[in-house]
Amino acid sequence: MTKRELHFGASAVLGAAEIAAEAQWLEGLGYEYISVGEHFMRGRPPGPTHASLPLLGVAAGATENIRLLSSVLLAPFYHPLTLARMTASLDIASGGRLTLGVGIGGEFPVEFEAASLDVKQRGRQTNECLEALRQLWTGQEVSFSGRHYQFENASINPAATQQPHPPVWVAGRRDAAMKRAATLGDGWFPYFYSPERYAESVEKISRYAEEKRRDLTAFQWAHFPYIAIYPTEEEAAAVAAEALGGRYLYGGDFLNIVRNYCLLGNPEMCAHRLNQYIDAGARHIVFSVACPREERVRHIETIASEILPLIG
Repeated sequence: MTKRELHFGASAVLGAAEIAAEAQWLEGLGYEYISVGEHFMRGRPPGPTHASLPLLGVAAGATENIRLLSSVLLAPFYHPLTLARMTASLDIASGGRLTLGVGIGGEFPVEFEAASLDVKQRGRQTNECLEALRQLWTGQEVSFSGRHYQFENASINPAATQQPHPPVWVAGRRDAAMKRAATLGDGWFPYFYSPERYAESVEKISRYAEEKRRDLTAFQWAHFPYIAIYPTEEEAAAVAAEALGGRYLYGGDFLNIVRNYCLLGNPEMCAHRLNQYIDAGARHIVFSVACPREERVRHIETIASEILPLIG
């Protein structure tokens, strides 16, 4: 595990029309990452959502230093050559500030159906996409023959600014995602994890990498915690459950889910819980607020002014 050098970011909360102003705001608050997620059809009829790379491109043009993180890009929806070209262009245009967070999706099977994709193959398809992507990012000619992607003598020019390529953070929760991170990723980016489970994932990924004889010295251990900042844990949990219950298709008591996995309560309580994740190995923390829209600005500013000073 690397030393406790910590990095913090936040998910965009104000909407696509305000992404440039929000990126400047987050950069001014001292955040090191602005993150944007995506879906293509969030149910039927679809809830509001956007594609991540175009919004990150707008954020890049409005800022100078903040890193641009997809949290996460749904890899099965992209051909490797298309993704290599789009991400290299964004990395060049931003001066080498892209971090590519990738996931396989699956919460909304309708979007896979609409795109003529097999939701059951999304993990295997993502593995192939990442394998081909890492080769294409070199700028050299690549021939690839997989189950989902086949091409001959393909290449991109110019290559990305970051060398050997922009870092890839693999998101997920299960062992398959951990193996993907250990073999095809440059970072681990789980969500809905307890500190104990995060520590277990660090051990598993380290073991998988050792089996593949892969050096994880430069590996980036990230985490994506949801946070609700209110005077009591009880109030915060109720707000977070209401805010998140419609986003994810998990069964059971969602109130208990947020109590296990979210940062809840007043700033001191949230900082105490966050320090547990840092003790478990997390070094790059990207916050996502779990609250009503009118409370989002307060949350982002409170994290920067009252919670981060308590971390370390």
